[in-house]
Amino acid sequence: MRPIKLAINGLGRIGRTILRQVVLAKAPSPFHITHLNDICGLEMTAYLLRFDSVYGELPAHIETTADTLVLDGCRIPFTESPSFDVQLSDTDIVLDCTGKAHTREFAELGLHAGADKVLISGPSSVADVTVVLGANEADIADARIVSNASCTTNALAPLIKLLDQNWGLISAHMTTIHCYTGSQPMVDAPRGDMARSRAGALSMVPTTTSAEALVAAVLPDMASRLTGSAVRVPTASVSAIDIVAQFRELPQDDVVLELREIADSAELIGYTDYPNVSADMRGRPESVILALPETRQLGRQQLRVFGWYDNEWGFSARMLDMTQRLMKADFETGD
Repeated sequence: MRPIKLAINGLGRIGRTILRQVVLAKAPSPFHITHLNDICGLEMTAYLLRFDSVYGELPAHIETTADTLVLDGCRIPFTESPSFDVQLSDTDIVLDCTGKAHTREFAELGLHAGADKVLISGPSSVADVTVVLGANEADIADARIVSNASCTTNALAPLIKLLDQNWGLISAHMTTIHCYTGSQPMVDAPRGDMARSRAGALSMVPTTTSAEALVAAVLPDMASRLTGSAVRVPTASVSAIDIVAQFRELPQDDVVLELREIADSAELIGYTDYPNVSADMRGRPESVILALPETRQLGRQQLRVFGWYDNEWGFSARMLDMTQRLMKADFETGD
């Protein structure tokens, strides 16, 4: 099968992490980058790609010309268009990683540029469909603009679906313990949310999460059974979901053993038996990694489940996985 031809619009944290994963993919790579676009400019993009405060220096030879990023000898055209006013030839999918795809007009820019599909790296109400692998990939059908939801939704939705299938979920509350992001100030500064106006690296910040609504979107039968909240914490990478749930009937014997079996049966769910901390999970590609020593069962119905997820690396891996699923959907529909 030929490589999937991808263009990336927006080279922030997710766009650059996706590009890193493509560069580091084992040969033969299933991906080929046809175009890059970011308003910050070529030299700054090359610098931030080479030196990363979370993942370290990229082990690749990086050069630039007037309008080209050269990665290990591969020349990739680069533009700085705020409106993605480019012409793409022979590109399968545009990965929109700008965080700005909130209008249909903006979301369609990749299609107007010449790509067959657009995959948005975050929630978007204007996408044809929101899809989370392991939850509702069957909903892709012939959609041309797809939202990949959020990092927390990718961690939560596949897990909660499997827990429901195995033990019958009655209700649950999820708290995401989330590292700070670029949406938070590093010093106190006005934001729409008062608590999130405080310095992100100095306090734990109680806030909201889009995951509650997004899980309801991808798993509609969960809408009345799941609530969610968030606490932003002063770490630069890796987040966690902490779920307390009521079930119809939990296993009588070893619930940890059954959780391990659930993880083994799911391609995108991992687990650890060690007393890990968040730094240990940096660079893990799974959607969620169950911390089995943190499991707590109370009686036959109540269970606490804790899972780690690298909100940048794992989510970027799902973006690339989703491109393969979109191409498969094209093949299945004959497009």
